[in-house]
Amino acid sequence: MIKAIKDFFDSYLIPGVEEEREQLEHSTRLAVVVLLIEIAEADYENAPEERHAILNAIQKQFALNRVSAEQLIALARQEHQESTDYFQFTRLINEHYSAEQKVKVVEAFWRVAFADQALHHYEEHVIRRLADLIHVSHSDFIAAKHRIMNSS
Repeated sequence: MIKAIKDFFDSYLIPGVEEEREQLEHSTRLAVVVLLIEIAEADYENAPEERHAILNAIQKQFALNRVSAEQLIALARQEHQESTDYFQFTRLINEHYSAEQKVKVVEAFWRVAFADQALHHYEEHVIRRLADLIHVSHSDFIAAKHRIMNSS
């Protein structure tokens, strides 16, 4: 009963709670997209198939329309250029995503890497590193890879 009352106050009466929730969701989405861009750029090529895969992945994963997805990608590109490490992005994912959501993120990583029909060893290395940083088990990492390989 007390928890229900507290939840009510937190949800409806404390100013800014909804805005904070929306900002957190936006920041976490941005973190995922920055990491997708990192995968796409890992092989030092600018393949249009990978850019398209990023757009499709975030439209599907976040239920965004094309315009919103493109705006998110533009913000993520800027964030990617200014970043020096993965920590700020992987921390957000670790703090706010469930294990199942993290596996979905790793699947999106693989979709981007396989989009140009060639898996570069740098792409695989970055995906392996990011999967470790977001605490996705090796078996889930491999299973996600095979699911995406078999679906293409």
